[in-house]
Amino acid sequence: MSVSVQNLTKDYSGQLAVNDVSFDIKPGEIVGFLGPNGAGKTTTMKILTSFIPQTSGQVSVCGFDVVKNPLEVRKIIGYLPEHNPLYKEMYVKEYLQFVAGLYKIKKKKARVAELIEMTGLGKEQHKLIAALSKGYRQRVGLAQSMLHDPKVLILDEPTSGLDPNQLVEIRSLIKEFGKEKTVIFSTHIMQEVQAICDRVLIINSGKLVADDNISALTSKVAKGRCFIVELKNPNDIKFLEQLEAIENVQKLPKNKFKVFSNTSKDIRENIFKAITDNNSILLELTEDVSTVEDAFQKLTK
Repeated sequence: MSVSVQNLTKDYSGQLAVNDVSFDIKPGEIVGFLGPNGAGKTTTMKILTSFIPQTSGQVSVCGFDVVKNPLEVRKIIGYLPEHNPLYKEMYVKEYLQFVAGLYKIKKKKARVAELIEMTGLGKEQHKLIAALSKGYRQRVGLAQSMLHDPKVLILDEPTSGLDPNQLVEIRSLIKEFGKEKTVIFSTHIMQEVQAICDRVLIINSGKLVADDNISALTSKVAKGRCFIVELKNPNDIKFLEQLEAIENVQKLPKNKFKVFSNTSKDIRENIFKAITDNNSILLELTEDVSTVEDAFQKLTK
């Protein structure tokens, strides 16, 4: 296992930030680590990186215990914290070469040039970090976390401050990195999770409430199925409410409705037939697929 967490607990003077959390992550997995503010995500990440010790439980990274072998753990982990710490008085290229020197990277100039290219910092490399936008500072932080080619990459809100074009580029970079390495990243942007992750961990009030792949997670929290129906005459919806397997009908803006079924079967054919049999005019009939955001809300409320 790249990462093994067993019965992890962190107690801050009687307040349990992390409560008996266990999970394993294999090499080559990209895992989204989700939870509301204050759920224990950042505390868990700090323990994984040997930044703070746990109260109890065992945590290892690539076989190295985070308490007994903290230096070995830090050598094989790349970490981008939520509040990206940078030396703002340094130039981008200068800073990355400084970090490469700390890691004692051979051919550091070539490696720095490679990361500058990978993270799209070419035009900014001769600027002071203080003069960069938040999005480009995030890129610098991401570049420094990947400089030493870590086996495990831990990213806390890595896409914060990026514009839509930058988001696509960084998503692609993370996915490419995750083909061979382990990536754990925290985010509040659910679209990021669906676009990048193989698997999702959800933590709430210090406890792990979900650990599954995305399709399994969304199907577990969904009760039955949901369909979007648009009719030319909204009054025609009344007969649909009488259909077998229809649990509830919710009004949406304009002439649209959410139709909830209590079965896992696809009942669009039944809906269509009922509408045509009643001489109604159907403008739209689509399935409203459950998302990670739906699962997140149901599991953390």
